[in-house]
Order: sequence, then structure tokens, then C-alpha cells
Amino acid sequence: MAVPATTSSRILTIPNVVTFIRLIGVGVFWWVILVEENIVMGAWLIFLIGWTDWIDGYLARRLNQVSDLGKALDPIADRLMIVSAVVGGLIVGVVPGWIGIPLLLREVIMAVVALVLISRGGGTLPVRKLGKWATFIIYGAIPAFYLAGADVWHDLFLLLGWVFGLIGLVLYWYVLFQYIGDARDRLSAVESTSTASSRIEEN
Repeated sequence: MAVPATTSSRILTIPNVVTFIRLIGVGVFWWVILVEENIVMGAWLIFLIGWTDWIDGYLARRLNQVSDLGKALDPIADRLMIVSAVVGGLIVGVVPGWIGIPLLLREVIMAVVALVLISRGGGTLPVRKLGKWATFIIYGAIPAFYLAGADVWHDLFLLLGWVFGLIGLVLYWYVLFQYIGDARDRLSAVESTSTASSRIEEN
């Protein structure tokens, strides 16, 4: 029976090492795309980095190594890979604008929400399961566009890109509004706590 995970302030943990490797993988992706100009390899890197996202979370819970750093870095690694994959795909002309631009816009809005929340003492938002599913679907769509652009089973991967892209995009934006609601609730709680504390000090 697994021991319930508790959050710690540790930095050097196995899950965090996995997350660091994923972050390094983002740099490798850019080298492959811009220097090697290998679109197929870029597609597989996106797929592998994206679909191994569950590993660090699983290890953190299994080994009871959930950490504050890991909870902060994991979504950052996801965001960096998705943004890199989309921007890289737009640069080399394999990701269509109808999915690339809305994805980037969504990431910008989410980043603003996160920064506002942190700046006002609200901390970070817990990741929603639907958000994870939306991310996984996007991680399936973008590599499919890459492979189609490289003429690897073009018709099949283009179809997969369209199907997964549409589903993932809708879910991605739907979850964004849920996160905005979560952030609003968190800020209300912070403000309520601050107001209560001020009243206690006055009394």
C-alpha cells in the first residue's frame, strides 16, 4: 500500500530530476529543429517529452517525494514544451495557424493569470485532471502535424492532427476558464483572510 504523499521543500528528488531532464529536452528540441532541421526527430521529441509527463508525477506520489519545486516546475515544463512545439512548428511551416495562434494566446492568458495570482499572494493553482487530458491530446496533435509536414504518412497524420487538434483546443480553452474561476476564488479567499486579519489587529 502506497504511503500518502506529503509536500516537502526538497530540491534534489528523483521526480525533480525527471522534470529537469524534460526541461533540457526543450533545448534539444530547438537544436534539432533549427540546427539539424530534422522535423521528424522534432516530432518524436515532442511526443516523448509530452507523453512522459506523467512519470515525474507518478514517481513523486509513489516515492512520497512530492515537493514544492516539483509542483511548480512540472506545469512550467509542459508550458515550455507546448509553446516551443507550436512556435517551432509555425516557424518551419508545419503547424497550421488555426491551432497554433489560439494555443499561444491561451498560454499568454494563463501566464498572466498565474502571475497575478502569485503577485497577490495566492500561490499556484493545482493542476486539473481535465487540463492534463487536454495537454496530452495537444501533445498528440502537434507531432502529427510535424510528421504530416515531413510527408510521413501525410494523409493519416494530417487527419490525426486535425481531429486531436480540434478536440484538444476546445478542451484547452474550456479548462482555461476553469482555471480563471479557480484563481478568482483563490484571490477572494486571500482577500477575505487579509481583511479578517486587519480587523483582528484593529481590535
